[in-house]
Amino acid sequence: MEQVVTSLGLAVHEDLELYKNHLTPLPGKDRGKRICIVTGIHGDELEGQYVLYLLNRRLKEHPEWLRGTVDLYPALNPLGINTVRRGVPLFDLDMNRIFPGAADGPAAEYFAHEAIEDMRGADFAVDLHASNIFLRELPQVRISEETADALVPLAKQLNVDFVWIHAAATVLESTLAHSLNAMGTRCLVVEMGVGMRLTREYAEQLTDGILNLMHTQGMWDGETPPPRKPIVSKDEVAFINADAAGIFVPAVTHNGHVRKGDILGVIADPLTGTDKQIVTAPAAGLLFTLREYPVVYPGSLLARILTGGEQE
Repeated sequence: MEQVVTSLGLAVHEDLELYKNHLTPLPGKDRGKRICIVTGIHGDELEGQYVLYLLNRRLKEHPEWLRGTVDLYPALNPLGINTVRRGVPLFDLDMNRIFPGAADGPAAEYFAHEAIEDMRGADFAVDLHASNIFLRELPQVRISEETADALVPLAKQLNVDFVWIHAAATVLESTLAHSLNAMGTRCLVVEMGVGMRLTREYAEQLTDGILNLMHTQGMWDGETPPPRKPIVSKDEVAFINADAAGIFVPAVTHNGHVRKGDILGVIADPLTGTDKQIVTAPAAGLLFTLREYPVVYPGSLLARILTGGEQE
């Protein structure tokens, strides 16, 4: 059932509205646990839109299999999506830096407050993100060290390629995920794909993962494929940056394992027809980030390699 979570008056007699789709088991069945699936915090990240489309269809095909309550929030930052901007237009804000918001705060903070209050009390949440327009990411769950014990077992059910446990940073305290975890709702942050694009195979992979998580939590009776066994890493990552300006031409496939010294690509100079830099792997491991946008300058991130971690 479609519901309006909150509404704000805008100029020219328009309203900014936050919608969710509230799905419950068939009448007579226990509503069970509750999960919130959130996307669209950043207006240039659209991979989650397709995930929610697929998830909606799968849930509606077999309503008799639903044993829990599912709230789907496809556009937490609708103005950003409508204007193709990462942040909240007019306010020049990154929405994922103002949670938990404030009931008596400015418009953007009030909107964030109303959104997170609507999620209060949920057992689980999945916050879906894409990369930016410059980089493509493998499906992954990112978790802070302080929540790792509680979240890693859940992350392993999401059918992602790896789980990245990173050191907590001050800025994370103002994110949706940090706020929900502080409120007692276990929240997983997923990042995958590339900005302003849809990657169908990643969306299908994660849709299976969300249903598998629901199945393990007694919220879904349908059969789900066995999830992938992700590598769990604690910041064992090598960063590859450009040393020169030019056009980056990759020589490897995203989601491949590379060896130390393998050529990852070249930075080409269109003016002279020469290679400004031969980019090689500094270590062996899983290539989970690869440059998507070809124009680079000194310091531009080209790739990330997962150099360690444990796999079940």
